[in-house]
Amino acid sequence: MSVIKKKNGALPDPEQVKNEILAKYPPKVARKRAKQIVTTGPGTETPPEIMANVRTIPGIMTMRGCTYAGCKGVILGPTRDIVNITHGPIGCGFYSWLTRRNQTRPPTPESENFMPYCFSTDMQDENIIFGGEKKLRAAIQEAYDLFKPKAIAVFSTCPVGLIGDDVHAISREMKEKLGINVFAFSCEGYKGVSQSAGHHIANNQIFTHVVGKDDTAPEGRFRITMLGEYNIGGDAFEIERLLEKCGITLVASFSGNSTYDQFARAHTADLCTVMCHRSINYVADMLETKYGIPWIKVNFIGAKATAKSLRRIAAYFEDKELIDRVEKVIAEEMPAVEAARGDVLPRTTGKTAMLFVGGSRAHHYQELFGEMGMKTLSAGYEFGHRDDYEGRRVIPDIKVDADSRNIEEIEVSADEKRFRPRKTEEQKQGLASSGVTFKEYEGLMADMKDIPAAVIDDLNQYEAEKLVEAYKPDIFCAGIKEKFSIQKLGIPMKQLHSYDSGGPYAGFKGAVNFYQEIDRLVNSKVFSYAKAPWQKNPELSATYVWE
Repeated sequence: MSVIKKKNGALPDPEQVKNEILAKYPPKVARKRAKQIVTTGPGTETPPEIMANVRTIPGIMTMRGCTYAGCKGVILGPTRDIVNITHGPIGCGFYSWLTRRNQTRPPTPESENFMPYCFSTDMQDENIIFGGEKKLRAAIQEAYDLFKPKAIAVFSTCPVGLIGDDVHAISREMKEKLGINVFAFSCEGYKGVSQSAGHHIANNQIFTHVVGKDDTAPEGRFRITMLGEYNIGGDAFEIERLLEKCGITLVASFSGNSTYDQFARAHTADLCTVMCHRSINYVADMLETKYGIPWIKVNFIGAKATAKSLRRIAAYFEDKELIDRVEKVIAEEMPAVEAARGDVLPRTTGKTAMLFVGGSRAHHYQELFGEMGMKTLSAGYEFGHRDDYEGRRVIPDIKVDADSRNIEEIEVSADEKRFRPRKTEEQKQGLASSGVTFKEYEGLMADMKDIPAAVIDDLNQYEAEKLVEAYKPDIFCAGIKEKFSIQKLGIPMKQLHSYDSGGPYAGFKGAVNFYQEIDRLVNSKVFSYAKAPWQKNPELSATYVWE
């Protein structure tokens, strides 16, 4: 293992680390994984091509989630006033029940909030054999009788797809009977490569069945939507606070702290801002095509990124009063950030991190670590596509494979009555020259050129342990499936899917929270004591029962 040991404090060559990882695989597996592990560093002007959004090789312990998890758990999970019924075994419903720590804030104690509940048809063996449509009808009726919700959503799980229950027909039938919006998602867990397929399915159905149902625009001169923000640990609350302070009206959030009415009036906004590119870029494109609302990429993770995003939003509206107000808000917020940053910098500068998180988080959080003087040695996505790594410029070159064709595509055209271009092409070009670029995302690798780094798609347990052995990072950020195995290696592990018990980390106050928490983690000595008995005393003795 000499090729992956640190020498005199120097980092190992990522190409050597890659070769060491691949050496343990069977040749066929190694050839495929080689395309999903690429290296960047000084001199890498154009991001290398990476193979992404392909099925995990059977036998490998992936860290991904399923299509159902992406649809129900990620996209619809944070919406408080839609009853979300899992049609399938109870385990699927329990698995997606508040595991991401999505938070919400009903305006009054009497306001609807169904997030604390777990709704499931609890299919049994007899339902798998004889069909579960009767049980689904009864579940929808019971949910309506108990809660009288504005809408009910039905989510298919693996056995439902296998036995062929027509969840869409049942939903249409119950919609007509109950007089509320009832719609379904064909999001069987096996349907796509990863949870990314579930995001796409969820977005398509929300756009089809909910968006555009209410033309009542909220009051405000500067109306935006926030796409791809899920209010984990209260992130959306902090973003909403900043927007309100700046005088910017948040029409809808997809889906953090969200409601049915927000989705229904999302088309009344004048600008769409995209946080998590992979989970929501479909909605941004459809809103622009159908209603004429342009979109820009933003990032509220990190103080500098937050300030930049607020300035871009203000520049888009070309209003001096708004621009001045944003600058005033930034000036008011930054002193506390700089004070916290100055406090931790002596202890965090030079520390190293690894980030393997879904969506855009493995990219966004590099901003926060950079503010603390920390370097990201390796990063990757669980369910990214090539454009999330290399930027949207590669979209025309991405080949549509059989797995992608499993996802129903919806045709969207300009709405005859409500299509209204918010900006002319000339105005867009003028804004682009001042730094407001539309429909653009440069991807993760564009910001990983400073030091030699490994970019790995669909990281697995074996590779995670090899990376830790090679680089000895000061902190490893990923999800719950990796948490305890990494900690047992003596490395602090921070969940960036559900934030463990922390957060918010978005915005200015979130940055302060993150600085302080990471400072405690990377400078704690407790993890150095995480050694198994056989590591301390490898020659254990034993006796046999017959002795």
